[in-house]
Amino acid sequence: MNYRVRVASVYLLGFFIDLVNMFIANVAYPDIGRQLDAPVSQLAWVSNGYILGLTLVIPLSSWLAKRMGSKRLLMLSLGVFIIGTCGVAAAGNIGQLIAWRVLQGLGGGLLIPVGQTMTYALYRSHERARLSAVVMLVALMAPALSPAIGGALVDNVSWRWVFLASLPLAFAALILAACWLKPDAEAGAAERLDFSGLISGCLALSLILLGLTNMGESGRLGVGAMLLLAGLALMGGYVRASLRKTQPLLNLRLMQEPMLRTAMLIYQLIPGIFTGVSLVAMLYLQNQLGMHATLVGVMMLPWAIAAFAAISLTGKTFNQLGPRPLFIIGCLVQGSGIGLLSLIGSGDDVVLAASAYALMGFGGSLCSSTAQSSAFIQVDDTELADASALWNINRQLSFCFGVTLISLLLNVLLNMTGMPAARAYHLCFVLAAVSTVIPVLLCLRIANRSVILMLNQEK
Repeated sequence: MNYRVRVASVYLLGFFIDLVNMFIANVAYPDIGRQLDAPVSQLAWVSNGYILGLTLVIPLSSWLAKRMGSKRLLMLSLGVFIIGTCGVAAAGNIGQLIAWRVLQGLGGGLLIPVGQTMTYALYRSHERARLSAVVMLVALMAPALSPAIGGALVDNVSWRWVFLASLPLAFAALILAACWLKPDAEAGAAERLDFSGLISGCLALSLILLGLTNMGESGRLGVGAMLLLAGLALMGGYVRASLRKTQPLLNLRLMQEPMLRTAMLIYQLIPGIFTGVSLVAMLYLQNQLGMHATLVGVMMLPWAIAAFAAISLTGKTFNQLGPRPLFIIGCLVQGSGIGLLSLIGSGDDVVLAASAYALMGFGGSLCSSTAQSSAFIQVDDTELADASALWNINRQLSFCFGVTLISLLLNVLLNMTGMPAARAYHLCFVLAAVSTVIPVLLCLRIANRSVILMLNQEK
């Protein structure tokens, strides 16, 4: 096994650990609520606390890697993650559980950007499409396997083992990182930390995340909107100040790179929106049509199969076709899948529901894998760390953005228009489907021929 495969293996293992911990907690909510006497609003922060920790630490990843060296930082983050995981499993009340989840997120938040930077630096631009396909396959496995594994642990052992399940993987990643990764040639030469940027940027991200999560909760729209506006205003000030600095916390000038900017927007508008649509669809199929939870959960099977096909297609055709046609096809297919949801009228429409999920799986994964493949192809290797930090912050926020937007849309249709619930759900799906036109228009501006020529010149 050559060195870059070893680095990629450590990165993918860390990536899988992070994603498992994002998706596995949901299935344990009922037991956590009963044992810790926690309401639904607090249970939501079992996941949100983890995401908050991730989001806050990612901006520091580039500076810390230059200061400590990537290998030591990766091992430190795994150590913090392991401590946080043990704390989560031993929590005696919901407040302790959320606090330990934040610490767990602080450790897990460095696994992806640091590992991603180390790995992508070892692969040339024309090789990154196949690498990205493997990355997306790992991203597919986590949401597909986590609920089933978590459910089995909750039913047969305890909700605490849902979190402890990742410990063996974390220890394995720590050992592999110690044995396989080479220490950085020179550490400690990082520029001075941008403290003002760190404080304002993290506070802005926290307010935006809190605002988005509150807006998605019933009766919290006003509070969420105020927090979101405050976060956006603070973020605007941070951006203006950052662009004037020679050594900012995050190199926002990288957003001028067309492919990185487009890939980030696509991620918000396609995988992000799917996250919200999937949540609303689960509520509609179970609460409105009376489908059993097990049957609704099985809908992820056609989604996963179609997603696997899309990811494989991206790895094989990206260098020949370029990102634009793959993006456009993915957007339109996901829009078709969301549109099919509006045609489901009874609990017997299982085939129609499965078809909708298959289309959403293919279209959404085609877009996300293409975005992953194209985001860094025009980014210089010396700027990969900053680009990776921006990419992963955007990825975290996309999940909250999609859930908030679609949940808010449904709440407006249900509570402010007076229309029947079934019709409100259908209209929500129709509007979400129509929104895929926006990323299609963005894709038309991609210089596709130039990207293909660049990829082929490097072979």
